[in-house]
Amino acid sequence: MKQLAIAFWLPLWFWLLAALPAQCAVLDLSGYADASGAISVQRQGDTVDPYFALQALLLAQSHGLDTTTVASAWGEWLVARQKPDATFDRFCRHGPVWAACKTADADDSVLGLWVAFMDSQPAPLRRQPAWVRSRAAAQAALARLVDPTRGIYLVSPVYQHGLFMDNLELWAHEVLHPRASAPRQANFTQAITAAFWDKERQRYLVSTQPGQRDTVHAFYPDAVAQLFPLLVNFPGLPGGARRYYRQWMAAHRSEWLAQVHGDFAWGLVAIVALDHGDLPSARCWLQISLPHRHSAHWTVTDEVVAQILQSRALTAHPDPQACPQAPLRNKAPTPP
Repeated sequence: MKQLAIAFWLPLWFWLLAALPAQCAVLDLSGYADASGAISVQRQGDTVDPYFALQALLLAQSHGLDTTTVASAWGEWLVARQKPDATFDRFCRHGPVWAACKTADADDSVLGLWVAFMDSQPAPLRRQPAWVRSRAAAQAALARLVDPTRGIYLVSPVYQHGLFMDNLELWAHEVLHPRASAPRQANFTQAITAAFWDKERQRYLVSTQPGQRDTVHAFYPDAVAQLFPLLVNFPGLPGGARRYYRQWMAAHRSEWLAQVHGDFAWGLVAIVALDHGDLPSARCWLQISLPHRHSAHWTVTDEVVAQILQSRALTAHPDPQACPQAPLRNKAPTPP
């Protein structure tokens, strides 16, 4: 009887082990994170953009990588550089010193990711007075960016338009109302759909700015914006998430795989493929993009994606014919 039980449970146990994501893989940001805690956009780079570092760390945490050491150092580094209005600049290296050199592309997304990042950290860090003050200030700054008419977030006090992907990030991390009731959350969902869904073209608008229906196609922001709801599990996609994903890949897979040659690797798409069980597409991304690892076409987010996929024992696709790449139409603008 005991042997029968072992014969039954042992294969099941091994299957479960194989199915579970790696929980103990430690995120390695060597070359990106320095001794001060700063995390550069590119390996050995001279630019720190808080958006990219926050996006990368939250992505790593949500997919089972251990970010403990690098995240706490980064948090201490950034909290000390929050401006009096609660927003954050981008930073350039001047010798050993990081100095503010540019304003953020979008205050709403950086503030939202900062609050989400702080909430993901251990309680002793969150209780530090500087962190408590920083979070409260960021929440207050976010509240000032809400458009009272449409119920969505605006980019900044200067740029009074809303961006689809920014609002999805804020929706995903429940920054608007962290302890809100279901109806209030539903209101934000409805507000995003009302502001950005184009019924006539059956696609999402990138921005609330005029002329969005007449812009020339570029992988970023056009195609990326259509995929972004899948990255954050936004509800109400036409035809359901599975069908929506298949349609996006049918239209943009080869275009996506070619991006690394002229723009960035766009590893975020590989994460969507992983989350939807499309391992061949994720492996194609590894095959095509890994030769460009740590190059000018590779960001810290791409590095995190590569480590997530490798922690799941995924390797580069062995058949180049399975990974066709479309000719680049045009170089997309740098992501925010």
